[in-house]
Amino acid sequence: MYRVTELRNRYAKRVMEIKIETFTLGSLSTNAYLLYDPEHHKGVVIDPGEQPHSLLARLEQLELEIEAILLTHAHFDHIAGLDQIRALSNAPVYVHQLEQDWLVDPSKNGSALWLEHSPVSCKPADILLKGGETLSFFGETFQVIHTPGHSPGSVTYQHQVGMFSGDVLFAGSIGRTDLPGGDYQQLQATLRTHFLNQPEKTRVFPGHGSETTIGREKISNPFLQ
Repeated sequence: MYRVTELRNRYAKRVMEIKIETFTLGSLSTNAYLLYDPEHHKGVVIDPGEQPHSLLARLEQLELEIEAILLTHAHFDHIAGLDQIRALSNAPVYVHQLEQDWLVDPSKNGSALWLEHSPVSCKPADILLKGGETLSFFGETFQVIHTPGHSPGSVTYQHQVGMFSGDVLFAGSIGRTDLPGGDYQQLQATLRTHFLNQPEKTRVFPGHGSETTIGREKISNPFLQ
């Protein structure tokens, strides 16, 4: 199953052409995102998780040139479908440098604990991020923001349409910090520094659950009060 987000005319003409499709994948219902320009048949994939069959089928249907696979972080539920998407698209993989070894090490990405009989080990990433980069794909820019707390190398990709936050901020909640490398105080600092200062209409596309906005979370999220 996947959801399509049509970008309305409150955005600039160039952004109106971009489509976002959300695929809820695997045992933990992890959101993978496909952003693409339907006119030029180019796009990017964010967080290809477990059992990516619906995402693979959609990519084949659309016949897109995938220019990048962007990882918000390297927990197993966000990377388990990585090698399948990479095999289809031959696209480079981007991850924060603090989690480059998580891709290949099941004990670090959590799959050795949670998926004892099918641990996840992927090929290494192609491009390592530090945070602060500006990436450009199919004529669109993505700001890379280092947003640690849920995990040391968590990043948020900020596009003109909104923030792809991984497991940092959810509708009504925030990322868990009881996993190795998690830090509640650091996560709170991340939220204050990089999220709560955003315009209230800013859309947030999280790693699990439904889309939300900064304004909605300021009012209703108990972890932001």
